Amino acid sequence: MKIRNPRTGEADYEIDPLDEGAIAAEAKRLREGQIDWAAKTPRQRGEVLNRWADAIEANLGNIVPALTADTGRAGISKIEAISVAGQIRRWTEQAPKLIATGQPTGQATSQPGITTSTQLVPYQLIGVISPWNFPMILALIDAIPALMAGCGVLVKPSEITPRFIRPLMDIIESIPELAAVLSLIEGDGATGAAMIGNVDYVCFTGSVATGRKVGEAAAAAFIPASLELGGKDPMIILADADPEKAAAIALRSSIVNSGQACQSIERIYIAKAIADPFLESLVRQAEAVELNHPDINKGHIGPFIFAKQAEIARIQLEDAMAKGAKLLAGGAVEKLGGGLYLKPTVLKDVTPDMEIISEENFGPVIPVTVFDDIGDAIAQANDSKFGLSAAVVSGSIEEAEKIASRLNAGAVSINDGSLTSMIWDAEKSSFGYSGLGASRMGSSGLTRFFRKRVLIRQSGDAAQIASFAEENFA
Repeated sequence: MKIRNPRTGEADYEIDPLDEGAIAAEAKRLREGQIDWAAKTPRQRGEVLNRWADAIEANLGNIVPALTADTGRAGISKIEAISVAGQIRRWTEQAPKLIATGQPTGQATSQPGITTSTQLVPYQLIGVISPWNFPMILALIDAIPALMAGCGVLVKPSEITPRFIRPLMDIIESIPELAAVLSLIEGDGATGAAMIGNVDYVCFTGSVATGRKVGEAAAAAFIPASLELGGKDPMIILADADPEKAAAIALRSSIVNSGQACQSIERIYIAKAIADPFLESLVRQAEAVELNHPDINKGHIGPFIFAKQAEIARIQLEDAMAKGAKLLAGGAVEKLGGGLYLKPTVLKDVTPDMEIISEENFGPVIPVTVFDDIGDAIAQANDSKFGLSAAVVSGSIEEAEKIASRLNAGAVSINDGSLTSMIWDAEKSSFGYSGLGASRMGSSGLTRFFRKRVLIRQSGDAAQIASFAEENFA
């Protein structure tokens, strides 16, 4: 299967998708390895994973170039690889305590002499289907805590960005205990679909359309699913905010990774009192942003990773302009050296009937709506089938939090934007079509990979059948 390079537009790499038989064989191998893995203590598993983190850091010279070729951006690729090692160490530190806390013993019950103990039983094999926008971190964000829980993990990264798989598997295979329970395989949508029937729990990150198919397949297989899907994140900026600082926050949280992030801000609602200085500053800052072309080591944003996404952005922009939106900066997808780029694009006079407001854009596009009434701004922000995250910017944290509590979103950044890309410590839910299932953030990121077995202990005399004789109840 030929793979496109996002900077050149050329198919310069290929993968060999596994067929159903090979997927079943790999799943069987991982299940066999999981038996010994689950028998280890959490700290013993953590020791193995910490060796993995060390090996990742020692081999950045192999991983980062592959990620860079996958995505067309250099700096974030390095951050991504380093952050994986950080996440491994975070879970190896936190998991033993969480697991111990989740297994209380000798708990009293409502019946005298009967106590309970809880055992956490890991699912044997977790399947992960991950997207292309942050290929490595999203391939492993579920896998790492699952491994610490004692599960085996089979990962199918996106076929759009598969180059990092081989160098990462080289590292995994250098640690035999890890290789016995973790595998990343090459493949496309059919590969991911075939995986579902071979695992005990599936984690999916991607579009609503594909997530629905994954959820339906998981239900048919009678296994649980965690679905992290799309977003159309709003930001409300109140009249007491500093317009210059607010513009800087809005710009960064809308265009990092060229807007190719589910938690990117995709709609701005600005109070009329500061709309003019805000827009002036936003346009000025947007126009100062540079593409990383022709030098990948210079500039702020790279190309569209997936050519189809560039086309979606183009269609949405044309729709907005045809319906009366005013273009203040950017505006056209450019083909540079074979790659597809879009400079930060600022729109105003946008309306709810435009696709740029209702559908996920996944590009560096910033539609701005001016509001007079905060109630109307909240209503517009909530008028979406999505509810992943949101943001509120104000001169007062207290005022911002009042507005945040009225937004239909699982996480709300206060006086910042897209903080869910940096802060993973607190559990959150995905509202609406943005997701389904247990949170990957906070302690739930680990505990969702356990089933609970309770031992109910009788220390007195067990009831006899005579106790249930009819005459006792006459």
